[in-house]
Amino acid sequence: MAEIERLTITLPADMAAVVKAAVAEGNYASTSEVVREAIRDWKMKRILQLQELSALKADIDKGLADVAAGRVKDFDADSIVARGRKLLAGRPASV
Repeated sequence: MAEIERLTITLPADMAAVVKAAVAEGNYASTSEVVREAIRDWKMKRILQLQELSALKADIDKGLADVAAGRVKDFDADSIVARGRKLLAGRPASV
């Protein structure tokens, strides 16, 4: 079993109320379980963000290599911005 370390955290009243309500409603046995699950979810989200960032950096590097090698063509910046906005509009809003 993993070693357990006790931490004291401070939350705004509205967040504390959400945590307490989750326990009171029977969704969790303790406030610690709520916080542990929140941290597990955050870790997974962070891993996905880092993977997306890594893929983006790889795409940028590939693009820069194409420019350096002369493998480029004219483009319409306005259509690229419009496409980016369309892609962003389709993503779920972050919390």
